Amino acid sequence: MTFTPPLRVVQWATGAVGGYALRGILSRPEFELAGVLVYDPDKVGLDAGTLVGLPPTEVVCTDDVDEIIATPADCVLHMPLPASYYGGDNSTDVETICALLASGKNVITTTGFVYPWMYGLAVVDRLQDACATGGTSLHGTGINPGFISDILPLALSGLSSRLDHIFVRESSDYRGHPSRQIVADLIGFTRTPKDYATAIRPFRAFQRSLFAESVQLVSSALGVALDEIEESDEFELATEEFEIAAGVVRPGTVCASRWTFAGLVRGRPFMTVECIYKADSSKVDRWAAPGFAIHLEGQPSISVAIDEMSHGLAGAAAHAVNSIAAVVSAPPGIRTALDLPLATGRGTVKLA
Repeated sequence: MTFTPPLRVVQWATGAVGGYALRGILSRPEFELAGVLVYDPDKVGLDAGTLVGLPPTEVVCTDDVDEIIATPADCVLHMPLPASYYGGDNSTDVETICALLASGKNVITTTGFVYPWMYGLAVVDRLQDACATGGTSLHGTGINPGFISDILPLALSGLSSRLDHIFVRESSDYRGHPSRQIVADLIGFTRTPKDYATAIRPFRAFQRSLFAESVQLVSSALGVALDEIEESDEFELATEEFEIAAGVVRPGTVCASRWTFAGLVRGRPFMTVECIYKADSSKVDRWAAPGFAIHLEGQPSISVAIDEMSHGLAGAAAHAVNSIAAVVSAPPGIRTALDLPLATGRGTVKLA
């Protein structure tokens, strides 16, 4: 019987998604926590297990990037807020990811990069060079993009002899999301229309790049050359006051938004992704109820609906954690969903 050493994993950022990922790493024997990078000064010096309500691990959280880069590890789960949140572009994320890759650590990120070619060959070349230097791989993943808008449509396409249009919809309820940074500062809920128009600019840039990657990934995989990717967004105002975990939504402030991203061929959409965000779905009747939907028009036409996902952020974290072994064992380079098994791993089975 041979013994396989656990994979050493660094958790980079411990927000809503990162916290779930950290619990996943600590709960599974095939992983060993190598380090934790945090941004909140109040978390610095805390034991990683204590931070997420688990037994102590003797791994102390740090905000020292150089310390983390110097820490030996097989993989880094890179899960910070995107650089666009701070008003920049993805160059900051590229710098960080390249440094990690060049240091000999594989990287799984939820900041995008499901199809880095959308950012141009200069970015791709930098990432590939860093992978070559470190002998490592980069994989961008999550729920949407990362699963709902790319892996599932591609899997379903295997049942079609002709595809005319792919439609993907995500509708999310943020009533229980605790992060005001995400709900108010990034998505723009609780803001007046005037404040929303200003505050949403970084999020709009992030959304455009993120879902353009997903649309381009699926189209390229199916051999479809897109002419352009069209984006539009709109919002809904609250008609009454109500409270959500991230704060109070007052009448006349933004309580929902709808985004669409369409990959066009000769002026007609080949793939459309619709994202609906609601501060509280019970207070917003407009647009679809929470859940996911995928519709493939063609021969035959196929529709799939996921009416409920109790913890979407937990799903995004689990998808990243379950990808670790496949990414670590993959050849060096950028690894999209097309390069890895559709089922890259599985969670811990717990029977009653």
